[in-house]
Amino acid sequence: MSWQHKALWLEKITKRMMLIVGILGLIVIYCGFFFLLFSGRSVAVIPWFFLLSPWICIYFGLTQTQQAQVVHWFFKKCKNPFKK
Repeated sequence: MSWQHKALWLEKITKRMMLIVGILGLIVIYCGFFFLLFSGRSVAVIPWFFLLSPWICIYFGLTQTQQAQVVHWFFKKCKNPFKK
């Protein structure tokens, strides 16, 4: 097995792990956030970056093509926020 093949394998595994961690983090953090919100407790103790961090993991777990599509979609949404 060449070092290039090992590097590609490592990149593939790392991206898959980022995707899994992001999805699990999304479920855990948002369930906890909504539990605190709907139970009437203060959500002020949760920093805003905790709510964004799973999305960052998910983004970096995507392929380069998917990442480019996400950036294109995001900029399109920012230009016309109310257009579907």
